[in-house]
Amino acid sequence: MRVNCTINGKDMEADDVWEGESLLYLLRERMGLPGSKNACEQGECGSCTVYLDGVPACACLVAAGQVEGREIRTVEGLAEGDKLDPMQEAFVECGAVQCGFCTPGLVVQAHDLIERVPNPSDVEIRESLAGNLCRCTGYEKILDAVRLAATRKAEAK
Repeated sequence: MRVNCTINGKDMEADDVWEGESLLYLLRERMGLPGSKNACEQGECGSCTVYLDGVPACACLVAAGQVEGREIRTVEGLAEGDKLDPMQEAFVECGAVQCGFCTPGLVVQAHDLIERVPNPSDVEIRESLAGNLCRCTGYEKILDAVRLAATRKAEAK
């Protein structure tokens, strides 16, 4: 089957897509976008989180055929050219990036949070990131990064 969709603002097309192929596979293997990580393949860890029509979704749980005509935004799509998104910058500055496996999903989920809730409380941050698992950081640096990005976003307005 052929799949046509918009990925990070560009119209994309993939041929010979298998019906059971995941969006995650489509992104990583067919479109050359390795940012979303393949960890659990069961929607439990959040490392493959992307925006699907503006809503965070686990790309491992979405069949590639379901994205026909839809819009996907990956962690790569948050940056504007060489300029990182403020959330990406905050993760780097706060040391919230360790092994990096969970980072793309956390960045996308945290980005969504501060788009919806400009000044989230710690409880709101924790609830928003509850579906994203990290084994390396202990989460404090991740929380620091979300707070920093939210503060900078508020100051920029």
